[in-house]
Amino acid sequence: MGTWGRLGARWLAGVDALVGVALVLLTTVRTPAVLAVGLAVLFGLPLAVRRRWPAPVLAVVLLVGSVAVAVGVAGDAVMFAIAYALYPVALSTPARRAVPALAGTLAAVAAGAVAGATVPGLPVIPTPAGQESFIATPVPVLLYTATVLAASWTLARVVRARRRHAAQVAELRAGRAVAEERLRIARDIHDVVGHSLSLIAMKAAVANHLAESHPEQGAAALAAIERVSRTALDDVRVVLGALRDPADTVPSFTELDRLVEDVRAAGVTVDVDRAVDLSRVPAAVQASAYRIAQEALTNVLRHAGSARCRLTVATGPGMLAVAVVDDARARRAVGPPGHGMRGMRERAAMHGGTLEAGFEPGGGFAVRAWLPFTRAVPGDG
Repeated sequence: MGTWGRLGARWLAGVDALVGVALVLLTTVRTPAVLAVGLAVLFGLPLAVRRRWPAPVLAVVLLVGSVAVAVGVAGDAVMFAIAYALYPVALSTPARRAVPALAGTLAAVAAGAVAGATVPGLPVIPTPAGQESFIATPVPVLLYTATVLAASWTLARVVRARRRHAAQVAELRAGRAVAEERLRIARDIHDVVGHSLSLIAMKAAVANHLAESHPEQGAAALAAIERVSRTALDDVRVVLGALRDPADTVPSFTELDRLVEDVRAAGVTVDVDRAVDLSRVPAAVQASAYRIAQEALTNVLRHAGSARCRLTVATGPGMLAVAVVDDARARRAVGPPGHGMRGMRERAAMHGGTLEAGFEPGGGFAVRAWLPFTRAVPGDG
């Protein structure tokens, strides 16, 4: 518990103590008798620790309060003390215990009133003329007391339900945040591994084909496989490192040149039309745009064969646009949309953007994404 928590608990305990003292003073004013004041001290002062020991405090206050009702102490102070002690019990216990607590409280007060009306010699303290009490006017006072006690109990149950609901909402939000983080990591892993394995597979095929006839080209392909593998491992470490430290490096267009060179090394001609200044674009938007471009270029490798493509990165007022368009006349069968296409759409949707993918009228395939953003604060990543 922090400093504020300790101060809050002490402040609430002080309030409870003041309430207890106020009830003692009220009893002294309403029933100026030594016995009444003594009983008021016994049922008033324990209220100072009602939050720490709710059930024992209720038991003490209820026992002393019932005796006070029987001997003729003013009923309003007793009623408020019992209601005040009942509240934390109803707040902190489940319904199977809270309902009996209310029933037992009402029964104990009624028993005190019945004892005061039927036991010879009671009440010890006579009721002043014109003043309502459990003895003089038992029915209205008991009904009023039952109403106050039930209101205290009901208020506690409502507060308990609201707190439980708030905790459930917080738990659901936390679970949703965890699920979104897992989805983000899955997208990143898919993009990194899918892109790198596509390059490795293509280079491995080249190395296998040229190993004997052109050993120098085969060796170059193997060197490219090694470089791409090491790069992929570094990227995976960055993605997994975010699990330990969310401030770890995220991909951005500063790595675009390396991405383009990897695709070119796999035999695809890539023309780049890139905006010069991306300083206005937030880092999170750059990271999503980079992953979209990476997945789109990977799809060119997988499905377009030895095609030519153009990568365009442009900025407008509050908008970052990314497009990858290839000129392949025929594409290998791609089947239904997979995780890559869905992941690109999810990345665009994260920022309220849109993504369009489909065949071009004159041939080829295009992926275009528009990601809106607000101007990045200088120094913000």
